Amino acid sequence: MIRYALKCAEGHDFESWFQSASAFDALAGTGRVECPHCGSTSVDKSLMAPQVAKGRGETPRPLAPQDDTERKIAALKAKVEAESDYVGVNFVKEARAMHEGSAPERSIYGEAKPKDAIALLEDGIPVAPLPFTPRAKAN
Repeated sequence: MIRYALKCAEGHDFESWFQSASAFDALAGTGRVECPHCGSTSVDKSLMAPQVAKGRGETPRPLAPQDDTERKIAALKAKVEAESDYVGVNFVKEARAMHEGSAPERSIYGEAKPKDAIALLEDGIPVAPLPFTPRAKAN
């Protein structure tokens, strides 16, 4: 997966994730990449600098939200991290255990491979992707 900073012909900045660089090119070439602000399908990649840690062991400081959508995602992230248990790569196992009644029901978040998340949905276990990268709670 690759995240691109994008800009539409109307000047709106936004970001989106794509399977690969060629996937972005194919989708954009057929008008299937759309600005969430105005609906324009005339979208190009913007200059994007990666976040870089200052030193060994330091994590990069997150950028401040730039618009209402980013502020809402930041608020959702804060709520999920404050009110849910981070189970990391055990997400699929934990979700199944709760569904089967062998683990207590609670709000969890973590990581799952797309095929495993699809399998959960096919088995009637409600899950949803998060619009941010999950992070363990700091102790």
